[in-house]
Amino acid sequence: MIDNSIFREYDIRGIVESQLNSNCVKLIGYFLGKIIFEKFKESAYVAVGYDARIHCPKLFSYLASGLNKANCKVLNMQMVPTGVNYFSNYQTFCINNKEINPCASIMITGSHNPKEYNGFKITIDKEPFFSEDLYKLRDKIIANQELQIEDNDKATIIDVKGLYIDYIVKKFSHLKGMKNAFIVDCGNGAANSVLFDIIKKLELNCKILYGEPDGNFPNHHPDPTIQENIEDILKEIKSSYDFGFAYDGDADRVVLLTKNNIVKGDTMALLFAKDMKNPTVVGEVKCSQIMYDLINKKGKAIMYKAGHSNLKLKLKSCNADFAVEVSGHIFFNDRYFGFDDGIYATFRVLELIKNGMNIDKEIESFPKTYSTEELKIKTTDKEKFLLVEKIKELLKNPPSDFPKIIKTIGIDGVRVIFEKGWGLIRASNTTPILVTRFESTDKNLVKEYEKKLNNLIKVAQNEINITSNKNNR
Repeated sequence: MIDNSIFREYDIRGIVESQLNSNCVKLIGYFLGKIIFEKFKESAYVAVGYDARIHCPKLFSYLASGLNKANCKVLNMQMVPTGVNYFSNYQTFCINNKEINPCASIMITGSHNPKEYNGFKITIDKEPFFSEDLYKLRDKIIANQELQIEDNDKATIIDVKGLYIDYIVKKFSHLKGMKNAFIVDCGNGAANSVLFDIIKKLELNCKILYGEPDGNFPNHHPDPTIQENIEDILKEIKSSYDFGFAYDGDADRVVLLTKNNIVKGDTMALLFAKDMKNPTVVGEVKCSQIMYDLINKKGKAIMYKAGHSNLKLKLKSCNADFAVEVSGHIFFNDRYFGFDDGIYATFRVLELIKNGMNIDKEIESFPKTYSTEELKIKTTDKEKFLLVEKIKELLKNPPSDFPKIIKTIGIDGVRVIFEKGWGLIRASNTTPILVTRFESTDKNLVKEYEKKLNNLIKVAQNEINITSNKNNR
């Protein structure tokens, strides 16, 4: 039986063998391939790449079998970061003396999940394939899960990495020989499949930590947003370097690190915006209010739903310069293609430094705020959206001791703006949890906002339970 929970809002993700097995992955390839072939016919060239996880080649074989069954032509870019996978959609390749452009790409990656996980990020006609389209694919697969597909992993190998390396080296040729010593932590993921060659060609003074791709992730888990996973690079920076960069498993996210700061995506947005004239920036609902306020003084900041697929589409529709998630997804439309790429973002930061920006000094100049990390509250997939709607109702007539509400924003969950900060409650699109985050210019008020909104969540839970019990009588 196929586990329908592997089909998430933005991608497909699950545990290899127990969830992502031969039958399941072949069916994903086949029914996805049918969608692609129906739209592009004989031009249905699908570029497939994968990260460093040990089961990726096996999943590639299964996926290619399904794609071939659907009459698609499979292009194998082998191990690449996710940004390079997206990059393939904008390139031309010579196949059998014929110039072709991929009409779709699939990245086999477990991203920052534990090593037993893997999954698929899908792009069709340069746009993310997600949400309702992904759920329709799920329903088609589940309705036909008895279908057997023969092994056929025929594919043409393409050199996307070489094109990408040459592209970055050319676009950032002005960085060649840059003297600043820095360090990168690849976390034994896919980043170094291109990063070493770029650094070498640009003659940069860079040390690579844990560069060897190894799907067992022997040194630390590949998620740089968790403190324990960046302890090694932080020690190196404290002793020998001014700054560094850490990547997740497929390198579509990057965290900038200095002697004094762990620089998240929304703070990086302020650094990038400072170097632009009249910037337009799209941020997710979890971004700091400081980011929105400061960018709005210089240009335009647009708040939108969380999720890399949502932000890519919003970025293009607004023709914004870039978009950002707190976790380190940076999507450059300015001088790039509008997708999230941690490697490319690295060189945009290096450019700022080469041009004289002191990162720590710049961050010191921003208004001081205090914020929590993303806090997660367990619930159920059925209840999480009901809770958000109930909380919105309760906020219309909050308790007498509730902090003064300036306004509420319902773009993605509910973001409550207070006099000196804000709190966010949103339903995760991928797991059965509520995600909360709180920020204030007053350290004590962060806890106050968290306490009051958590109390409201409990009230909402009780009211939903009472209603449910009545309906079940």
